[in-house]
Amino acid sequence: MKLSTWRLLFDFGMLVLIWMVQLIIYPSFKFYQPDDLLNWYEDYMTAISIIVIPLMFGQLITAGIQFFNKRNLYTIIRMVLIALVWVSTFLQFVPMHNAITAGDTSQELLQNLVSTNWIRTILWTLIFVWGLAYFLKRTVNPEIY
Repeated sequence: MKLSTWRLLFDFGMLVLIWMVQLIIYPSFKFYQPDDLLNWYEDYMTAISIIVIPLMFGQLITAGIQFFNKRNLYTIIRMVLIALVWVSTFLQFVPMHNAITAGDTSQELLQNLVSTNWIRTILWTLIFVWGLAYFLKRTVNPEIY
């Protein structure tokens, strides 16, 4: 399978996952009683990590390979968008998830998790749309890449 196909699969996987997290998973946290959320949360983090980690690293690796093989507007913008997702994840979401793990199940934190996650939802949507447009353009005009 070509690298561009793998890239598109990783991008699509992250797109589907982030929209499920944004519309279903994070909003559902507010319906748990605090002790129930904490009991379930550890299993959730383990299970979601099995999906998220390979997708994020796959996306980063394919972007890195393409960036180092051919720098153009597409690969530069893609790397910037992916870097923004990683920065947002580690500076905003890791601390929030650590707070939940430590026992903070306040409605304020849970609402902040949902509202702030729109940043990553938009970024991952842009990454997929940008990648799909490039993939389709490349399919029509293969000498571009």
